[in-house]
Amino acid sequence: MAKLFAIKPLAACCEEASAEGAHTLKRSLGPINLVTLGIGAIIGAGIFVLTGTAAAQFSGPAIVLSFVVAGIGCIFAGLCYAEFAAMIPIAGSAYTYGYTTLGELVAWIIGWALCLEYAFGAATVAVGWSGYVSSLLGFFGVHLPFNATPSLAITLFGHPFSAKVDIFALCAIIVVTTVLVIGVRESANFNSAAVMIKVSVVLIFIGLATVFAFGHWHHMMANWHPFIPKNLGHFGEYGWSGIMRGASVVFFAYIGFDAVSTAAQEARNPQKDLPFGILGSLVICTVLYIIVSGLLTGLKPYTSLNTPAPVADGAAAIGATWGVCLIDLGAIAGLASVMLVMILGQTRVLYTMSHDGLLPHWVGSIHPRFRTPWLVTIAVGVLVAFLAAFFNIAFLGQLVSLGTLLAFAIVCLGVIVMRSKQPDAHRPFRTPWVPFVPIAGMVVALALMVSTDTPAKIGFFSWLIIGLIIYFSYSTRHSKVQGMQKRLPQER
Repeated sequence: MAKLFAIKPLAACCEEASAEGAHTLKRSLGPINLVTLGIGAIIGAGIFVLTGTAAAQFSGPAIVLSFVVAGIGCIFAGLCYAEFAAMIPIAGSAYTYGYTTLGELVAWIIGWALCLEYAFGAATVAVGWSGYVSSLLGFFGVHLPFNATPSLAITLFGHPFSAKVDIFALCAIIVVTTVLVIGVRESANFNSAAVMIKVSVVLIFIGLATVFAFGHWHHMMANWHPFIPKNLGHFGEYGWSGIMRGASVVFFAYIGFDAVSTAAQEARNPQKDLPFGILGSLVICTVLYIIVSGLLTGLKPYTSLNTPAPVADGAAAIGATWGVCLIDLGAIAGLASVMLVMILGQTRVLYTMSHDGLLPHWVGSIHPRFRTPWLVTIAVGVLVAFLAAFFNIAFLGQLVSLGTLLAFAIVCLGVIVMRSKQPDAHRPFRTPWVPFVPIAGMVVALALMVSTDTPAKIGFFSWLIIGLIIYFSYSTRHSKVQGMQKRLPQER
């Protein structure tokens, strides 16, 4: 039983992080690249879609407070991530942090949960990206000579099945995967351009809505009243419980800042730049989210915001019909960068797990020219493309959030454990107010997990069971850390 909680030595992680050569990841990312990487992952479906859904169904105008609750939880977790990222600048992110503090089994559970965040999250976003492309084409009156979502009929075990193939989502994943294989600098440049576009669009919406608000203050106040709608008698249907349910939904909007830590072995100065990238991107996006959600619920009654494109509808409501086109473009750019960063994060976690022996050797193979983990990038791209093309995975939003929240809670716990076990270890960045900050991060994460729907919880635990089957059937027999522990008694 003890071997299941074998801890990876901190010295071994630092040795991996400092490795150089043709078979290692290329260090080419600076602080601005890391900030835009974080913003690229965070600003996407959350601000363009989930804001309206959560306001209409759960929080009302108090969606602002839902974003504050989710943002505070992420700030607590972000401070803990920053300490680990500077201390252990390796691509495994939360998986590696769990390995060095709580043991191999916990690390595997985190790594498996991160698959929900990154791979399944990228597939979900790809479907949303496809919808905005279709919306933009319709805005310009473009009629395609083919059906973008044709039906496919197949026979499986003698039973007929039908599914819709989302061609736009499929193509988006193919392009993003190709960019990631070519190189991380090219990927970062692509992401930076997309971030500039979508942040500009968000700022334009804020500007338009602010000008309208100053001229129509009574209209805004009427839509903001009541700020916290009365609870309808069930948990999560407005009131304070609705704020918490809304926070668990819009939490999906914050997913991605931790992807900055997965680029640790591609950062030029990880000890200094990783905390800057994690916290900088998180603070910028939190401020933008609060402002946008507040203005949006003032422009239109919250009950009318449960639409596929609430921000675009808000622009149309104040007569800025041209803003609909602009916001569609921003959403397309925004979701493209989210797909890129999520697939990048997924491949870097799997790359590290392979180097620890928990996954096959080919997963950690580096391309000799591009210096990227090309085989696993292609494999993840194929998986994500398959999910995005054939499955309606709308319910996975909360499932993805559950995987992320679990990782956040374990990282926060890891800071407390590491401070106790290795208090004198070198920490270029120190989480302030320990243990208050990590405990608060765990409390918020667990509260949001409890606030999710029951079907999502069932799906999440089913996913964990599949992961444990793989761990006990393959990983325990190939683990390098367990192999190291077996050799030590023999050497003595």
